[in-house]
Amino acid sequence: MATGTVQSKPHESAVRRTIKNLRWWILGWALLAGIVNYMDRSAIAIAAPEMIKQLALTKTDIGLLGTVFSWVYAFSQLPAGWLIDKLGARRMYFIAIALWSVSTALMALGSKMWQFITFRALLGITEAPNSPASAKVTAEWFPRTERAQATAVWDSGSKWGPAIAPPILTAILLGFGWQAIFVFLGIIGLVLALGFFVFYRSPEEHRRLSAEEFKLIQRDRTERAVSPASASWFALFKHRQVWGLMAGFFCVIWIWNLFIVFLPLYLQQARGVSIANTGFLAAVPYLVAAVMGLIGGYIITRYSRRPGTSPLAAKRHVMVAASIASGVLVCLVPFISDLTLSMVVLSIAMGCIATMTSAAWAMPGDIVDTRQVASLGAIMNFGGYFGGAFSPLIAGVIADATGSYTPSFVLGGVIAALAAVAYIGLVRHPIGAERKPEVVEA
Repeated sequence: MATGTVQSKPHESAVRRTIKNLRWWILGWALLAGIVNYMDRSAIAIAAPEMIKQLALTKTDIGLLGTVFSWVYAFSQLPAGWLIDKLGARRMYFIAIALWSVSTALMALGSKMWQFITFRALLGITEAPNSPASAKVTAEWFPRTERAQATAVWDSGSKWGPAIAPPILTAILLGFGWQAIFVFLGIIGLVLALGFFVFYRSPEEHRRLSAEEFKLIQRDRTERAVSPASASWFALFKHRQVWGLMAGFFCVIWIWNLFIVFLPLYLQQARGVSIANTGFLAAVPYLVAAVMGLIGGYIITRYSRRPGTSPLAAKRHVMVAASIASGVLVCLVPFISDLTLSMVVLSIAMGCIATMTSAAWAMPGDIVDTRQVASLGAIMNFGGYFGGAFSPLIAGVIADATGSYTPSFVLGGVIAALAAVAYIGLVRHPIGAERKPEVVEA
């Protein structure tokens, strides 16, 4: 039997005016954090050609830097999600943004491979709270029926960031050198961290939130009737839904990591695009992905409001279709000789992947209660990045050995399509919704 969560009503001052639809303005902080976060990750791809030329690095070295980040980022997810649920999104987000900005800026001081590995590892640790904290903010500020669309908004930062990064960072590269890229991003991040800490508050503490909107936010917030053992952090791993989220997100992150690390190099070396033109051309797939991700979130929201369709089922159905479509399209890209057509196909594939990432990050709020959203999201992200970490390293090794990116595209497409299997077979019900919890068989 589910019981309603008792929440205090926000204080309404006679002097301070409330802000209409404040929850959507609050979401802007998560969006900005995502944009800066992914600009930091994309920086290595923009700087790579000059780093290879000046420091005698190889494509395998660049791939290794991407893999080190992903592995450290993956393992850091586990404590990050737990800390967010314990300490709250405000404190953890501020600390994370400030520290990842410093870690990014340190790259400008590097000249040896071990230094770059150290700095990318630090970035992996400090960026770990980003997505789980955004999921926590969404769970606190939005009713369940709006979370898919809200998640699509903040998750679009992972597409706007890589879209904005190439033209801006390429201009900085050409004008001031590759080191200036990392200094610029470090300064931007520190400003964002300060702004977030000063202005962000939870719904219960925000003085500009109206009683009407507070009631809407709390409309369907309930605590699921789960036993203390099932509610513990370690016991989450007993449920097949958790393993389904991890496996599905692994398939998504594998292909996403490939493009984050190697798309500019692929365009320059396989397609003959100049460094200057790469700055704009590499942005196109991410711009399309950002828009399609938002559209996907809107479709899921509308679909979930149909009679007899749960929010979880709506997300699962859309994700299955998007995973199959993205897998087929990614496999086709290297076999299309025309640059324009290949970019169109790649952009649509990226859009399908963007729909999957936003839906995946909205799923934890459908599977567990609000208290464990960040923890489950972090576990999912751990699974995605632990396995997906191999993607850039393998792609770099293959490119150095064969001079081709085609095998990496085909492998990535197959893995992306396999996400459908995980979501169809394992992610079918919320934890605690069945009489007997679904447990992974030994």
